[in-house]
Amino acid sequence: MLKQLRKTESWNDKNLAQKGFTLVELLVVISILGILAAVVVFAVGGISDRGQTSACKEDGRTLRTAVEVYRAQNGGTTVPTMANLTSGGLLSQASTLYTISYSGTTLTLTGVGACAGIAA
Repeated sequence: MLKQLRKTESWNDKNLAQKGFTLVELLVVISILGILAAVVVFAVGGISDRGQTSACKEDGRTLRTAVEVYRAQNGGTTVPTMANLTSGGLLSQASTLYTISYSGTTLTLTGVGACAGIAA
């Protein structure tokens, strides 16, 4: 395309300033790019927060399932610890997002760090 422009008769008649973009055209392009960049930044801004919340909820569900499986295998009233769940093969590793506590035989998961305040 550039070759075709250079072959036109009017190309050689133009000076260097007439062959390039004007300042207004450059400012319009830069403004459009800035607006697009701002839209992208705001669109992906909350993704990591939603991901952390989802990870916390899924870890809580996994812990509850592991506790129920442990209780089913070892009698319904047995209350396992995190070490029991990992050594029994129900968890691949101990959770760093929740701690396990019991009130009688009722399980309570308490969020740690980023999961504090997120219901499991």
